[in-house]
Amino acid sequence: MLFEPMNTLQAHGMPVTAQRLAVLRAVNSNPHATADHIAAFATKDIGSISKQSVYDTLSTMVERGVLRKIQPVGSVALYENRVGDNHHHVVCRSCGAVGDVDCAVGYRPCLSASHAHGFIIDEADVSYWGTCVTCAKNRKQTVKQSSSKKSSSKKSSSKKTNSNKITNKKTPSKKPTTRKGK
Repeated sequence: MLFEPMNTLQAHGMPVTAQRLAVLRAVNSNPHATADHIAAFATKDIGSISKQSVYDTLSTMVERGVLRKIQPVGSVALYENRVGDNHHHVVCRSCGAVGDVDCAVGYRPCLSASHAHGFIIDEADVSYWGTCVTCAKNRKQTVKQSSSKKSSSKKSSSKKTNSNKITNKKTPSKKPTTRKGK
């Protein structure tokens, strides 16, 4: 699908401004970004835009259906321009990375609530949680490094020092670097 920010704004009855175009380009280039990240990207794009203007623009674009706002549990609000479909998200528990997951095809149990309380359900918001590939690789490397340190310290711990003390220092494993928004 071709990204045409001017046409998108016009189709939603919004006047085309440099700020709105910059915010749309920022969201298009950085899906699942925070408002602060979008503001930084938009500032680089057009030179100057206030954070308040970015927040107001994001709010208006969400109201008008131009953007979608998601907020995984324990996260700040994230914005994307994939709207008009019932897709879900996968969230990394370690770093907060977010990805899109298309809705299940065929029978959709998530749209068949056991009790609708009188509501006509037309959408379900499902979040899948797990560990992203990058964090899984980092975790494997950390485990591998810990294992090699343990085996080398076992070898050294079998040797006694002059004072009959065994030295076996364990170094804490580092947590993976966190990345937010994208």
